[in-house]
Amino acid sequence: MRTVLVTGPGGAGRTTVAAATALAAARSGTRVTLLTSDRLPGELGGLAGVTVRRIDSAAHFRAELLAFQDRAGVALDLLGASRLDAEELTELPGAEQLALLSALREAAADEPGLLVVDLPPADRALAALALPEQLRRYLRRLLPPERQAARSLRPVLAQLAGVPMPAQWLYETAARWDLELAAVQAVIEDPGTTVRLVAEPGPAAAEALRTARLGIAVQRLALDAVVANRLLPAETPDPWLAGLVAQQRKHLDELAGEFPAVREAAHLGRDPRGDDDLERLGIGPGPDGAPVPQWSIEDRLAEDDVLVWRLPLPGAVKDGLSLVRRGDELLLTVGPFRRIAALPSALRRCTVTGAGLHDGVLEIRFAPDPELWPRGR
Repeated sequence: MRTVLVTGPGGAGRTTVAAATALAAARSGTRVTLLTSDRLPGELGGLAGVTVRRIDSAAHFRAELLAFQDRAGVALDLLGASRLDAEELTELPGAEQLALLSALREAAADEPGLLVVDLPPADRALAALALPEQLRRYLRRLLPPERQAARSLRPVLAQLAGVPMPAQWLYETAARWDLELAAVQAVIEDPGTTVRLVAEPGPAAAEALRTARLGIAVQRLALDAVVANRLLPAETPDPWLAGLVAQQRKHLDELAGEFPAVREAAHLGRDPRGDDDLERLGIGPGPDGAPVPQWSIEDRLAEDDVLVWRLPLPGAVKDGLSLVRRGDELLLTVGPFRRIAALPSALRRCTVTGAGLHDGVLEIRFAPDPELWPRGR
């Protein structure tokens, strides 16, 4: 299965591009699912050959909270809690992201030939895509799976500690969440998953695209293309439109110099209204696969007695860069993005001796710890 995640600056036509991508693949005979939370413009709700699945964050929030309430019924009754009814539930901040991840997992489980996901604007989309890894880490720290093994010892441990031990339902719930998060994380990190950025060429879009590209690299996702949307005709007798065309073409040339693949979609003079309009945009899924950023280890032990971990971070600047080693993890902050990454096994037996940013690649130097490194090496 191939997955195309479509995002970009707000108002750039992400939903239309996602629909055009899905339709073009369906017309070629591919089984396609389009996942979206937005209303498809015009008459696009009945895309020929495309299964459209809608994300309803409010319904997902109610269903999940009521299910959790049922599973925790005994504990809530002991506390004298008054249960909530579905009619009084209003979704909380963050519910949209969790609903998106759940819908992504369920849609991928059906294994269509192509899954096109109409994501929110880039800042919210990247935050949502980072959630599975983050939440699984929190679960492992707060409720380590190995702690639930000694069920028979819990009453004794509770007496020794003087506080009740976590109930089995809590561990079971955490295990279920971990499995679901692992499934959606597997979809996001699959080599067949790529990100497609959509923008209308201009000054604001250029900076937003650079920031999004950096966030995509931090999450080690593959960027397949930038779709330059709503391009005006190159030739126009109107001097006012000619100025807009010149501005668009200037920024389009800049994008072509910075991004590996830029695809053009013409402005139709109106909002797309049906399958024919989408086909006129000429936006298909493109060739399979895109290079996934490789965080590689370079062996310089013979020359400099160090190993160098190389992290491609296009667009990163030193002023916005922070690194913290904590145990077997690296806390990486780049601009507005932050990631806690597990160190490769070889680097866990080393100490950090320095780092440098060169041509968009962060190089972190590790020296072997004599107490941990094999003597023969």
